[in-house]
Amino acid sequence: MSTVTTIEPLLHSYYRRERLRCRPKTKVFLRPNYLNYSLKSVSNAGRFSCNFKKFQRIKASSSSTVDTALVETFESADVFFKETFPLTRTETVEGKIFVRLEKGKDGKKWQLSVGCSLPGKWILHWGVNYTDDNGSEWDQPPKNMRPPGSVAIKDYAIETPLKKSSEEDIFHLVNINFDLKSDIAAINFVLKDEETGAWYQHRGRDFKVPLVDFLQDDGNVIGTKSSFSFWPGALGQLPKMLLRAEASHSKVQDSSSEAREPKHEKKHLEGFYEEQPIAKQVVFPNSLTVSARKCPETAKIIMYLETDLPGDVVAHWGVCRDDAKNWEVPAPPHPPETTVFKSKALRTLLQPKEDGNGRLGLFTLDDEFAGFLFVLKLNENTWFKCKGNDFYIPLSRQLGSDIAPIPGKTEEAKQEVSQTEYTNGIIKEIRNLVSGISSEMSRNTKTKEAQESILQEIEKLAAEAYGIFRSSIPTFSEEAVVESEALKPPVHISSGTGTGFEILCQGFNWESHKSGRWYMELKEKAAELSSLGFSVVWLPPPTESVSPEGYMPKDLYNLNCRYGNIDELKETVKRFHEVGIKVLGDVVLNHRCAHKQNQNGIWNIFGGRLDWDDRAVVADDPHFQGRGNKSSGDNFHAAPNIDHSQDFVRKDIKEWLCWLRKEIGYDGWRLDFVRGFWGGYVKDYLDATEPHFAVGEYWDSLSYTYGEMDHNQDAHRQRIVDWINATNGTAGAFDVTTKGILHAALERCEYWRLSDQKGKPPGVVGWWPSRAVTFIENHDTGSTQGHWRFPGGKEMQGYAYILTHPGTPSVFYDHIFSHSRSEIAALISLRKRHKINCRSIIKITKAERDVYAAIVDEKVAVKIGPGHYVPPSGPQSWSSVLEGKDYKVWESS
Repeated sequence: MSTVTTIEPLLHSYYRRERLRCRPKTKVFLRPNYLNYSLKSVSNAGRFSCNFKKFQRIKASSSSTVDTALVETFESADVFFKETFPLTRTETVEGKIFVRLEKGKDGKKWQLSVGCSLPGKWILHWGVNYTDDNGSEWDQPPKNMRPPGSVAIKDYAIETPLKKSSEEDIFHLVNINFDLKSDIAAINFVLKDEETGAWYQHRGRDFKVPLVDFLQDDGNVIGTKSSFSFWPGALGQLPKMLLRAEASHSKVQDSSSEAREPKHEKKHLEGFYEEQPIAKQVVFPNSLTVSARKCPETAKIIMYLETDLPGDVVAHWGVCRDDAKNWEVPAPPHPPETTVFKSKALRTLLQPKEDGNGRLGLFTLDDEFAGFLFVLKLNENTWFKCKGNDFYIPLSRQLGSDIAPIPGKTEEAKQEVSQTEYTNGIIKEIRNLVSGISSEMSRNTKTKEAQESILQEIEKLAAEAYGIFRSSIPTFSEEAVVESEALKPPVHISSGTGTGFEILCQGFNWESHKSGRWYMELKEKAAELSSLGFSVVWLPPPTESVSPEGYMPKDLYNLNCRYGNIDELKETVKRFHEVGIKVLGDVVLNHRCAHKQNQNGIWNIFGGRLDWDDRAVVADDPHFQGRGNKSSGDNFHAAPNIDHSQDFVRKDIKEWLCWLRKEIGYDGWRLDFVRGFWGGYVKDYLDATEPHFAVGEYWDSLSYTYGEMDHNQDAHRQRIVDWINATNGTAGAFDVTTKGILHAALERCEYWRLSDQKGKPPGVVGWWPSRAVTFIENHDTGSTQGHWRFPGGKEMQGYAYILTHPGTPSVFYDHIFSHSRSEIAALISLRKRHKINCRSIIKITKAERDVYAAIVDEKVAVKIGPGHYVPPSGPQSWSSVLEGKDYKVWESS
């Protein structure tokens, strides 16, 4: 039997050295003894149990400049506000994965050991190949080979947890014992961190330990050239291997069986030891306690901030006079080490506490203010807010001060008339522009320049009208809302294009199905994704599928798949709704895998609830001999293409989509391979389901001349726009044009490509921004497939572009949970703070060989590329808010 035990004494001296070497470069406390919390799981990211200490006497270090008299005044005053807020921060820690093969203690069996030196909830996801197998598919090992605690995953793999020998040990380890007399040819595995959902592989492929000498080395075999006698003295000389994942993307329905090869002889095994470096981001829980007291002698308000955050912590703060929460700078005196920021806020370096564990600050305010506003800054890329907003401590109501008077009815009436006149004027202008298009078409001139100009004006005016509408919505009391709802049914507006302020998160990668419980893992991250500012999450395909990733659907009503079962899916969707995030279902409508063969042996007869025959298959795909009409798009040759011109097909699909909306709770759709069928059918499906948001994957090749990308990509984006137009604008589309141009611009240092001939963005976002979903990576282009990977090391330039520009940005899961997380979070915060939306107005100010720059809505300036750029001085001044490798972002004051 295999057991999970302590690693052999032979490694002990190495372990002692490794305890020192595996520490992170930056000061990271994995177990801070000064924190009085219990961190349950990094995957809960922000959901942890806390037992905060009672408020104690304020003590600052000897080097602190906190005023002692002010401390004594604070302690003698009456507390009218006190609250503790949870904070979370992330740090990158480094460590090793090690793999060892040696003979067991009895000299008969062999033992494979896999370990990791980083904290986490590590799982070995593994399987075997048998000597008579011909192929790369995994099989489950015999039961006597599985270590205790192992769990079977479907019928192809085993998951075994790695364990520590003691609480003090930093190493997690699992041992697998096996007999050479068995017919096992190889052991395959990958390592998974359940806390982050990350998969760790060997040179971009699964680890493979060969037990026979005839296996082909595909670049993922380990131990073939290493002898046991080499280690541990040569540990420092072992090759470093990056942990990238790569898997083949197969959407082909397999209907054939492979012939078995005869068995081969075992080889003479040699022991080996290999290791490779890894890094992961660890989430640490911290807290902030805020107290407010009023001094009975001076009537001053004294604010006290205390946090256990490490390092230099800056309070970026101000005050406000009413519920509008408009920041302003209070009159001096200010705390020591305070500077003025853009005449609108103050920045105060909090002082170290006496025990060195954390920071504190005292702030004296006049009682004329209604509130105290602040955020905490740990470094340029790490800011702490309260549920995505500034911390706001109300002062006036607790102190009984007067509330600002409500403007008189006469003034309100004047403002209402003014707003109505202005709104009517905009509506009239839009109608005139529509009439202009109609007259252009009736005269058959159809000049592209005229229509493009009119469409852009419509976008601009629509954005302005939308802003007025949002700003004019009054705030009602809860009782008034309940009464209003009882009197009048709510108006339901759903266009499939959302509000314009969506920020999309792709909630999976190409490997997510391997855990067998992805839904539940993602559910635990819902609150974290909400705190980062995402408003929509895109989930993987939910249906039974021939391919484990879900893109070869079979029985559409069977929602038990490799990501989890239907109940887990419902729980996950419900959880996202609880944290304010809408959910997109990934639906594959272009093709479907059959259940049976026809009389000619062709797979085109379907089963399940939608038991279609070959009339549901298009007639012009020779692979599947359909009896339907010709395809209305491009054929996908790996599976039967569905004929959407058939009434019964469209009826069944609409019923299925409506069932998903009601049963699962999806708010919208991500539509796979929409090149395969006419956009008018999509309109039919969206009209029936009324989604909040819908986006289609219209993937097409860009224009090249002699292998070099053309500057003018109008033909490419026109094809995407034509598809959107066929849906009557009810859906958006992924802006593949912008992704491709970003590739060329960043790889070749040709940033001039980011401006078209008219000085506008060269992708779909430059023509129809409200329907453009911008992205730099997804499960196909990146992840372990890497079909069209974004230029390495330049991902943040891409995000600086899409998160500051018009369009609806989509952020890839792998990038959110990576070292780029804090920078992405800062860009999302900036986008939300300045209300940048899909229709924001962009002005490109520079597009040269080594630099691109633009100003958006006159509020945000951004530059990408190694070249120099500063925003022009004018009516507004600019201040830098974020800077990284070859990018920088400013905001106006």
